[in-house]
Amino acid sequence: MALASHVPAYADAPASLGKLANARPRAGLETAFDVDRDDLVAVLTALRDDHDYQQLMEIAGVDYPDRPERFEVVYCLLSLTRNHRVRVHVATDETKPVPSVTGLWPVAGWLEREVFDMYGVGFSGNPDLRRILTDYGFEGFPQRKDFPLTGHIELRYSEAEKRVVYEPVSLPQDFRTFDFLMPWDGPDEYKLPGDEKAAVPPAPPPPTPKTTEKPADTGAGKPAEKAATKEARKPRAAKAKSEVSKKPRGKKA
Repeated sequence: MALASHVPAYADAPASLGKLANARPRAGLETAFDVDRDDLVAVLTALRDDHDYQQLMEIAGVDYPDRPERFEVVYCLLSLTRNHRVRVHVATDETKPVPSVTGLWPVAGWLEREVFDMYGVGFSGNPDLRRILTDYGFEGFPQRKDFPLTGHIELRYSEAEKRVVYEPVSLPQDFRTFDFLMPWDGPDEYKLPGDEKAAVPPAPPPPTPKTTEKPADTGAGKPAEKAATKEARKPRAAKAKSEVSKKPRGKKA
């Protein structure tokens, strides 16, 4: 498959990856392998030591509820010397732990804790496998597909106790049950904020502004118009002569 010219391209996959033991290649544009749990540490060690994938960039989790082993743990590796990335996929379930790779990359300790916290996947050999992202006492694993979007526990600030309290989630809002065809067009018994504006009659149009389209509209009439025209036609010297100069009064001796 040809890539568009604007898509950044990495170097081709090293030919030596074709000899990677205990790893099944995945089809697709990116280089990826499926590995059994028991072979994970050996495959990652070979990728780091023999194929120059020095850095563990990320450990991600994926949930496929319809599969017998519903979880996939994905290891993303980067080779700086070869300018190439590779992914390693391992399948597991709620009860079977995945071998920890903290002995290969110490940073894997935190990454494995994130997968454990979000999906509940165990990692055998991790010296500090505990939650890292959720709060103390959190129930469930929020990235699982069967986790409710509202969660199980909610917190709020209690004015009575002057502290943050934890309570089971309660959903008293009427709009949690959409019993009408269009969610944005509620039934008649529900009144939304702002609905009262629809019942107010429209304001009357503004009055027509007054214009002076003919001399009679000015209010002064033709005499004032003639006087103004005569004054405007005077030369500048005559205008200046007709002006009265205001001089300050002198003091009496």
